[in-house]
Amino acid sequence: MDDLIRHPLAHARIERGWTQPELARRVRRAALRRGLRSGVDRQRIWNWENNRATPDADSQMLLADVFEIDHYLVAALSWPHWLPGRDSSIPLGPDSTVPALREALQSSMDRRTFLTYGSAALVGLAHQWAATEPQALAAALDGKPVDAEIVDLLETTGQKLTSFVTEQRQHTSTLLDAHLTTVTDLIENANYTQHVGRRLHALAARMSSTVGWHRFDQGKHAAAGRFWHGALHSAHASGDRDLGAGIMSDLAYQATWLKDPKTATQILDSAVLRTEHPTARSLLYLRLARAQAALGEAYTCRRSLATAEQELARTTGAPPEWCSWMSPADLLVDSGQCLLDLGERERAQGLLEEGTALLPGARDKTRAVFLSYEAGSFLRAGEADQAAAAAMQSLTLATKIGAPRCVALVRDLAPGFKKHAGADGVNDLLEHIRAS
Repeated sequence: MDDLIRHPLAHARIERGWTQPELARRVRRAALRRGLRSGVDRQRIWNWENNRATPDADSQMLLADVFEIDHYLVAALSWPHWLPGRDSSIPLGPDSTVPALREALQSSMDRRTFLTYGSAALVGLAHQWAATEPQALAAALDGKPVDAEIVDLLETTGQKLTSFVTEQRQHTSTLLDAHLTTVTDLIENANYTQHVGRRLHALAARMSSTVGWHRFDQGKHAAAGRFWHGALHSAHASGDRDLGAGIMSDLAYQATWLKDPKTATQILDSAVLRTEHPTARSLLYLRLARAQAALGEAYTCRRSLATAEQELARTTGAPPEWCSWMSPADLLVDSGQCLLDLGERERAQGLLEEGTALLPGARDKTRAVFLSYEAGSFLRAGEADQAAAAAMQSLTLATKIGAPRCVALVRDLAPGFKKHAGADGVNDLLEHIRAS
């Protein structure tokens, strides 16, 4: 039974309480409704669930009718990735990039609720990534050749779309999705040299990672996970180990955010093994420290913070583009948040204030997050007026840039502020929270 449940068709069937003969009957009835005949029986269902055969296009159409799945998903995601209810990740492999990217892109349009990946799926994917060497890219046989000039244009456009200041990013979502779709189409349908192929896959990884962060900031966690999953497949195919490690750390950051720091530490333990650039290693160790602090692991947290600081100090020259934003300000504030989680409020407050002051003006989203941390620290200390001032700044920034995730951080502080109603700025803040 365990082997059957691992197949998405078996999972979808069993989730609905259907036997294999019952599913076969439903497929045949779906055919009759379309004026067709189908020979699907229990044996054929068994073959599909045990990878002995793949349903043809007509059978997939009927299965989609039975599971109430739009047919465009069947064509876009291919078998068995369009089936409902799958919370496992697509395994890394030479042909896994396009299905992973298609799934992410379709998650933006699909009326179904995509599940977030389970802990076991994420940890398994991290182990696979750490242990698997990228496959050499092979040129596709169909489609028109893609030359370096086209990739130059795509890279330039992609760089512009991903480098807008924070306030403008809320307006670029559709453009980013369309650009990523174009790159995915080229990867799937064009032919190219290995060098051009690596550039296309690296571009897809960066674009999908950026879109993932947009979805994350909007509170769309399942979609964010799908885009980071697609980005990881793309980075792996391109052979960029550090970029892949950074994407794994994004998935880990999300796990910590969703109150699952244990999964985050397991992901990062695998990711950091194959990370080379000092700035990249610093970021991963900083996120590892955040997860360890959330678990109350004071010793390992401090050790990770020390390593993050050492690695950042080792950086010479320009870091990889995907982590070029990593700075002493990030190290200070996240260190402060770690100490806050560990109960060292006074020291934490100093780090939070120092880091927030150092943050460049262009990083409003990060500033909104940092200010919410600072507000939480003041609130724990009973300094409601200072907490309200920091929270109001955070809320104003988050609303301005269209970042619901940052708004939620301030909203989560509301119960604590209600205990200090009447303090300077508190009632005004609570009113703004209710209106947000």
